[in-house]
Amino acid sequence: MNTETPAPCLCCPRSVALAVIVGGQLLGVRLQVQSTEKPRYRGTLHCFQTILKQESVLGLYKGLGSPLMGLTFINALVFGVQGNTLRALGQDTPLNQFLAGAAAGAIQCVICCPMELAKTRLQLQGAGPARTYKGSLDCLAQIYRREGLRGVNRGMASTLLRETPSFGVYFLAYDVLTRALGCEPGESLLVPKLLLAGGVSGMASWLSTYPVDVVKSRLQADGVRGAPRYHGMLDCARQSYQAEGWRVFTRGLASTLLRAFPVNAATFATVTVVLSYARGPEATPAGPALAQPSSL
Repeated sequence: MNTETPAPCLCCPRSVALAVIVGGQLLGVRLQVQSTEKPRYRGTLHCFQTILKQESVLGLYKGLGSPLMGLTFINALVFGVQGNTLRALGQDTPLNQFLAGAAAGAIQCVICCPMELAKTRLQLQGAGPARTYKGSLDCLAQIYRREGLRGVNRGMASTLLRETPSFGVYFLAYDVLTRALGCEPGESLLVPKLLLAGGVSGMASWLSTYPVDVVKSRLQADGVRGAPRYHGMLDCARQSYQAEGWRVFTRGLASTLLRAFPVNAATFATVTVVLSYARGPEATPAGPALAQPSSL
């Protein structure tokens, strides 16, 4: 396999589907951080119905500005770092796919952590004139004025612990699935196979570290509706487990997986198809950013 193919710099393949399924992120966050003493939602469907009733359809799009703001940089960073890391490792093996993906996941946390902090705070604030933040930038600016850089990077350790292995699983699963499905250029079922591989890879990625995501969301939401409760990641996990048992670490999982499949199906299929066209009819075997069994 040729490892000299330039690393892709595809800015925003996920943005096509983002506005349609960003509501799934809101459901996940609301379910993850709701009070155990007085829970507002009985499940994913009840959460969805309550938001529609109390906040209208626009309520499902709270925090949309934050993902849109950072998505361009994150996608460019992830696919660029993954490709260059795999080239530096020298061989396209399953282990190297995992390591390259993990490196990409770790580096993008610099953008991802503040972006998700703003998104979480916006999704938890009330509607109307009483709202605290006017938008993503205003949210981060207020947090910075009150808490400095440490506040803006709240949840960084848990974000690193989530993103590093999950992106390794993400790229490894996609590589394994595309090879198993025999994704060959020119075949009639190529795009459906790429969509399936991308969607399943996204779901596998979330399943691999979802409990850490619950902890991250709780840390980033801590103090929004009352006094802070947690002294760190381990303390948050301990208190959550003692209060709610192991099921707390699966809160919001259904809505997250429902969102993960279409988003990641669109992401990987778009990247792969665009790369195949960009390389032209004389394209060499797949570059390290998106390993394929043949010349995609």
